[in-house]
Amino acid sequence: MSGVLVAGVGNLFLGDDGFGPEVVRRLAGAPDLPPGVRVRDYGIRGLHLAYDLLAGYDALVLVDALPPAGQAPGAVVVLRAGRTGDGGLLDAHGMDPVAMLAAVERLGGTVPPAYVVGCRVADVSERIGLSPPVAAAVPEALTAIRTLLARTDLVGHGRW
Repeated sequence: MSGVLVAGVGNLFLGDDGFGPEVVRRLAGAPDLPPGVRVRDYGIRGLHLAYDLLAGYDALVLVDALPPAGQAPGAVVVLRAGRTGDGGLLDAHGMDPVAMLAAVERLGGTVPPAYVVGCRVADVSERIGLSPPVAAAVPEALTAIRTLLARTDLVGHGRW
C-alpha cells in the first residue's frame, strides 16, 4: 500500500484527549482530500495502528492531544517525528503512539515519515467532550493537516 495515513489517536472518555478522534471524524469523507489519503480513527488502539503501518505507507500524520508544555490550551502544533542519537524515536510529548511507532520496527516494518498535528489540552479528566479552547482549535488542526497533505516534498515523486 502507498499513500498517506491520517490517524486520530486518543481517548474519547478523557475530555480533551479525544481531540484526535474528533479531528479525523470531521476530516473523514471530505471530498477535497488528495487521492491516496486514508483517514482513520484509532482511538486507543495503538497496536492496530502499528499493524496497519506494516502495509507500507509513504507518510503518517498522527492527530493527538498534547500536554500543555507551557503553551495555552488550544494551541495547535505540528511536530516532525525523528530519531534520537540512540536509534529510538523522538518522544516529543510522551504519547503512546511513539511507542507504537517503535513497535512497527520491532514487528519488521519501516516507519514512514511521520508528523504529529497536536493540540495543547486543558482538561483530560474523565468526561466526554472537548473543552472550549480545544474544541475551538479543531478547524486550525484541519487546516494544518491539509497543509501537510499539500506538501510535495514528503513523498518520492511529489504526489501522494
